[in-house]
Amino acid sequence: MAPAHVIGTDLVGAWQKILSSASALRHDLHRIPELAWSEHVTAARIRVELDTIGIAWRACASTGTVATLAPDATGRHVALRADIDAMPVEEATLVPWSSTHPGVMHACGHDGHTATLLATARWLALQEHLLPGPVTLLFQPAEEGGHGAKAMIEDGALDGVDVVFGWHNWPALGLGRVACPDGAVMSGNGTFDIEVSGVGGHASQPEQTRDPVLAAAAITVALQQIVARRLAPQTPAVVAVTWIDAPSGPTVTPATARLGGSIRVPNTVLRDELFGLIAEVADATARAHAVTATTTTTRRYDATVNHPAAASELRGALEPAIADAFGGAERTPDIPIPVMASEDFSYYLGEVPGAFALVGAGDPHSCHSPQYDFNDNLIAPVVRAYARLAGAPELPAPLSGGATDDSQHKVSDT
Repeated sequence: MAPAHVIGTDLVGAWQKILSSASALRHDLHRIPELAWSEHVTAARIRVELDTIGIAWRACASTGTVATLAPDATGRHVALRADIDAMPVEEATLVPWSSTHPGVMHACGHDGHTATLLATARWLALQEHLLPGPVTLLFQPAEEGGHGAKAMIEDGALDGVDVVFGWHNWPALGLGRVACPDGAVMSGNGTFDIEVSGVGGHASQPEQTRDPVLAAAAITVALQQIVARRLAPQTPAVVAVTWIDAPSGPTVTPATARLGGSIRVPNTVLRDELFGLIAEVADATARAHAVTATTTTTRRYDATVNHPAAASELRGALEPAIADAFGGAERTPDIPIPVMASEDFSYYLGEVPGAFALVGAGDPHSCHSPQYDFNDNLIAPVVRAYARLAGAPELPAPLSGGATDDSQHKVSDT
């Protein structure tokens, strides 16, 4: 619910300083990206910022950090989350704040998520005495495949929490659009690894070999028919072969080949079904080529499924803030929902009520692209939304900050 009180003009200047420092901090974090479970410098920077603000914190799940405002308040206990890890991608943005770590970059915008939550921390700390209930800030490591949310939960990050909220910048979603459905917003995923065993030999004597490379190629093609011919056309699912490996020489047919990839599904039942079909198709195709195939599957993240009441509340907080920043918020996403990407925020939603939103960045470069850079204009509206969810005083819309020109988000650090 929206808070009844409104801030005074003495805090407006503080708000503008918070936004300016948040953008600069985001650029600093972008320069020092770290992979999952290696976010030591990032964690140290987060903790220094919290010390500067005056918010008590504790380490959680190694490089994670949990901080709580108004711990003795008697109202609803709200948790707000940001992920802090980066990707194994060589940056190609050419922005002044490009990664200084070769082969690693913030290609998913987690630098922006972290800067936004720290800006939220600064804003809430100014009015901590007005918060109706405790607010826990979750700075989570290892979202990119490392199950960081699971480790945070196991280390007590959600203890006493009544509701949890999170968000992700989404470049494929139009600027000013919000995707926060009552139900699945992001898909579950899993991976598969298929080892094809044959008989190696001289490339000039194919009759004396049982070629695993040919079989691996055939399996790759056959797997594409699972979604097209074994599932109903209305089913949102992806089966993607992302790699094939058969080391050999120009005149040598190897004895083994391997291939693998990932699946995307809206629920665990379909994930199990797809895993079974992948093994079935790989085995049948291999036998047709007189080789054998051994399939190994791995569950990764479940679908991120919003709780309806929390989703309604998150939409109610984000939409007016987005509208004020960009001149109008569109409730209807311009991409299919759920998106096929996955998020370990699903672990939180399996423990307590909550919701997760995708906020459009309107960028031609997708997440995980070497050319992607977080849109700093998203910071202000998301901080406003987070503050509203926490029950903090409302910021007057005309003074909310946030530019309307998306092209201006790559501002100078000076």
